[in-house]
Amino acid sequence: MQEILSFSSLDFAGTRERLKRVVKHTPLTFSRNLSRKYDCQIYLKREDLQIVRSYKLRGAYNMMSRLSADQVKNGVVCASAGNHAQGFAYSCKKLQIKGVVFMPIITPNQKVSQTKMFGEDWIEVVLTGDTYDDCAKEAMEYTQQHHKVFIPAFDDIRIIEGQATVGIEILEDQPEIDYLFLPVGGGGLSAGVGAYFKLFSPKTLIVGVEPAGAPSMLEAIKAGHPVTLSNIERFVDGAAVKRVGEVTFSICKEVIDDMHLVPEGKICSTILQLYNQDAIVVEPAGAMAIAVLDDYADKIKGKNVVCIVSGGNNDIDRMQEIKERSLQYEGLKHYFLIRFAQRPGALKEFVSKVLGPNDDIIRFEYMQKHNKETGPALVGIELKTKSDYEVLIQNLHQFQINYTEIKPEDNLFGYLI
Repeated sequence: MQEILSFSSLDFAGTRERLKRVVKHTPLTFSRNLSRKYDCQIYLKREDLQIVRSYKLRGAYNMMSRLSADQVKNGVVCASAGNHAQGFAYSCKKLQIKGVVFMPIITPNQKVSQTKMFGEDWIEVVLTGDTYDDCAKEAMEYTQQHHKVFIPAFDDIRIIEGQATVGIEILEDQPEIDYLFLPVGGGGLSAGVGAYFKLFSPKTLIVGVEPAGAPSMLEAIKAGHPVTLSNIERFVDGAAVKRVGEVTFSICKEVIDDMHLVPEGKICSTILQLYNQDAIVVEPAGAMAIAVLDDYADKIKGKNVVCIVSGGNNDIDRMQEIKERSLQYEGLKHYFLIRFAQRPGALKEFVSKVLGPNDDIIRFEYMQKHNKETGPALVGIELKTKSDYEVLIQNLHQFQINYTEIKPEDNLFGYLI
């Protein structure tokens, strides 16, 4: 109880008032499709409709607006995979503070362009490092060398207070909530919203959701302190961090009731479903709180449920990769190295006898050996249903096809696919 009472030191009311003139109160929309699917009442907190298309503006502006003139005379710096950068850039222009944005090289082009658009002449963008953590290290060094102020993506009380205003708005619009699902990256959103809910809606069960390839908060909770992951899957760029914050962890360990991991492929399927069924465009991190619902289907029946859609900054150039990952996760796309018999009609026989009536070859290329002779063929096959896979494998054996399946976890997959 003492831990929860300490959250009262967070300045919820002052922060809300400070952000009113800048931040949009985003809608909490009832989802008929999801509610029907899970037999409950599901509401989506649409932070993808925020001014910068994510909640990150809240924390960045709250912290920067509280800096003194002396603190910002040399300018400010941030490191971000995209959303914090945009909130930072918007705040720089609004407050007329010069800023430098460090972004990982892998940041989608759309997020880089949006950052420049929001900040205009008030910001400079530096692309460096393969992950957020690598990028943040360089940004910190630059900040110290040039005597500027660093605006962290999540690990600061003022950032956490800003993100907490998402929770304030949710409870204003729907005071009776049984389950709250929220995405977890560095922990700023979950710490802020979680702390507010524990004070003003303690009966709500809070579920933090991380991508399976970057379980930094889950591992921190297991260890009892933040840990640095040696390797992470970078696909969910808005939530893929190697290490959560010290401040955010100290709050999250007290306010999150359950941590759950969701596969990247499942996230991709959710992105496509939201677009096709509801015309909602979300980024990978923004889909996580919805992607996890299948795993809680029995628990949330008949309940009031809120999922935070944290952002909608999705680069259209990534849609092919999103579709690819979704099909693989759903078991509808498979790749094989096939050594066709060197005789006339071998390929025709493969198509007519091995493939099912609804199977489709979506990739076919012969591999070249070092001596320039034709090697095995790389064949990509898309199926109509997941059950068609077993039939395909049976046919490969029945007709004695010499094949090797290439799976996503294989090193060869990264080279060939």
